[in-house]
Amino acid sequence: MSNGSLSLPTSANGAKPPFTRPTANFHPSVWGDRFLSYVPTSAESDSHIQQAKLLKEDVRKSLVSPIDHNNFSFKLNFIDSVQRLGVSYHFEHEIDTLLCQIYDISTKDNNIIAHSDHLYHTALLFRLLRQHGYRISSSIFCKFQYQTGKFKESLADDIQGMLSLYEAAGLRCHGEDVLEEAHKFNFEQLTKFITTQLSCSHVARVQHSLKQSLRRGLPRLEATYYMSFYEEDPSHEIAKLDFNMLQELHLKEVSTLTKWWTKDLSVSTNLPFTRDRIVECWFWILGVYLEPQYSRWITTKAIALASIIDDLYDAYGTIEELELFTNAIERWDICCLVDLPEYMQLCYKAILDVYEEIEKEMRKKGKVYFM
Repeated sequence: MSNGSLSLPTSANGAKPPFTRPTANFHPSVWGDRFLSYVPTSAESDSHIQQAKLLKEDVRKSLVSPIDHNNFSFKLNFIDSVQRLGVSYHFEHEIDTLLCQIYDISTKDNNIIAHSDHLYHTALLFRLLRQHGYRISSSIFCKFQYQTGKFKESLADDIQGMLSLYEAAGLRCHGEDVLEEAHKFNFEQLTKFITTQLSCSHVARVQHSLKQSLRRGLPRLEATYYMSFYEEDPSHEIAKLDFNMLQELHLKEVSTLTKWWTKDLSVSTNLPFTRDRIVECWFWILGVYLEPQYSRWITTKAIALASIIDDLYDAYGTIEELELFTNAIERWDICCLVDLPEYMQLCYKAILDVYEEIEKEMRKKGKVYFM
């Protein structure tokens, strides 16, 4: 077994029967050489970086300026736009501090929640606080219901308020009848209004919200969608500039990972049985770690290697080979290479190399035991 050879049953005359290796026949990558030929642009030039700093400072000033009853609604809308436009990661501390102040104002004496009959701002306040972990009761919406529990038909005249309540209902918990009813009521009304009462400017946004829940959308994709709605917002310019700069960073990441996958590992040639999906693996990780300070290459490489191993076990390897590979993984020793079939050796060495690379990266950051 030391050379990784297969032990196949023999026929009566001593000859081994023909062996056909299983394959899944995955389709090739749809990206071709697109990211291998990437050439950096000037999106991260000094002038753009300096401009971004100035714009971020303007947004920060708006977030940290004193809050009172007169600008309470403005602060809510501003937080919402900063988050929807995908730049909130620059202002996490400022937003957390502001929401803490908003929560205190909203839940103490003479509080805004109890006295506000404005559906849009009540729902927006509820959503922002709940999605940041504040305990806020869905009973604040009871004022918009009849005693029977049904929502008042007059609310249907407030499209913005209806949409805000629908998004708030997306954060409902099990047993919250008020929000269950709100979700049902708003879905029915908004669906009906798409073809009857809404202007063209509202139809696209309502359709998008009904199709894609705000809390379930990928932040980077949602940001591209909402930029068209926030052109007059103070955070719009920083959002556009930040998006372009991040786009350049993303292209660099995908290009580097594609070169590792395509040239260093030569997956399509050396491991033709596996899925060629390095770009899709990166995009998956972007959905989890969108902030640029995270090392997405680490999790992308780990997921990509996991996809190779998955296909190795499910679509290609024989029982005898997989037993050898499992033993090698458990031993985690480069000396195990000699026990593996040639095609497995590439995969096994890549696994050890990537995790050694990750360990070096963690050591640079003083996080030796994080893997």
